[in-house]
Amino acid sequence: MGLWSVVTMASDETGFDQTLIFTLPAQDARGRIVRLGPVLDTILSAHAYPPVVERLLAEALVLTALLGSTFKEPTSQLTLQAQTDNGAITLLVCDYLAGQLRGYVAFDPDRLAEAGADPSLFALFGKGFLGITFDHADTKQRYQGIVPLEGHCLADAAQTYFRQSEQLPTFARIAVRPIAGTGCIAGGVLVQQLAFTETEQERLDVRAEHRDDESRWDHVRALAETLRDEELTSATLSLEAVVWRLFHDEDEVRVTRGDILSRGCRCDPAYLATVIARFPADERAEMAGDNGMIGVDCAFCSRTFAIDPEQ
Repeated sequence: MGLWSVVTMASDETGFDQTLIFTLPAQDARGRIVRLGPVLDTILSAHAYPPVVERLLAEALVLTALLGSTFKEPTSQLTLQAQTDNGAITLLVCDYLAGQLRGYVAFDPDRLAEAGADPSLFALFGKGFLGITFDHADTKQRYQGIVPLEGHCLADAAQTYFRQSEQLPTFARIAVRPIAGTGCIAGGVLVQQLAFTETEQERLDVRAEHRDDESRWDHVRALAETLRDEELTSATLSLEAVVWRLFHDEDEVRVTRGDILSRGCRCDPAYLATVIARFPADERAEMAGDNGMIGVDCAFCSRTFAIDPEQ
């Protein structure tokens, strides 16, 4: 039995709406696992999405949480956006900021019906691409990677992104489970081999005593691949328990609970008013409806804000 070290923060015991970070020092590997519940239901309930779109957005939000939780600076932002070409989905966008998630999907109902109940990414997006943008608040730098939307699910695209953009061996799995009458649960895991420069100095001195990098990564990946969808989407199994099931035979497993997640639509009537105020008075008058107010819709939360053009 290995050494199990945990740094705790207040959270739901099941791990709903939180990320969990784990490191396998002896294997030079790290990972993140997340399970979305009430937050996911809140985001999905803003729109009457068909099941295929609900599942897609749930996958996208899990991937956004996994990637966004890598930030150390709380005001950094992760944006995930699909570029589509002749697909049933015309827009998919999600973002992450300080533990806040939001997401939205626009689609062609007729094309979606033709795609069937379990469509491939090509059926959904056509010859599409996934753009992943990291806006780092501390350095004011933006990094973006674009990968083709190929495979059966967004986890496939994520693995392609890390393999092409960061050249890091990566394993990703995302699962979604509808709960009749109460919404759904979605979970995901992202496991990576640490880059050579990221390993601890004391580990570098004893690297020769361990198996080569490729063999160690194959070992970690083989263990990660035993993870079942039912474990990712369990309503009773904690995230710590999931990681323990996977890696309890390792010499050491370091676990830290990450961000508490929330629905974070940032539509703000006061901010919207300042944007509209930049238009000339005659243009504001033309924007107004029959009631004399300017209606501004938020696609993320499906709310409409009435802004007085005179104020």
